[in-house]
Amino acid sequence: MMWTMLGAAHPMEAHRADSRGMLLRGQSDDAREGVTSFLEKRPARFTDRVSDGLPDVFPGREEPAFR
Repeated sequence: MMWTMLGAAHPMEAHRADSRGMLLRGQSDDAREGVTSFLEKRPARFTDRVSDGLPDVFPGREEPAFR
């Protein structure tokens, strides 16, 4: 996201993308596990992989063609 937003027309575009990402990742199983394990004072058992299930924080955006 940081690389993509370097060329954004306005900083608000980056803010919106970041907010969408936090909202969607905050609803994940790992987020629930992190809070639950903290409250239960036990080590967390995260099952999600960082590369899986990434939210679409740029809806409608098309990747530019590689030249």
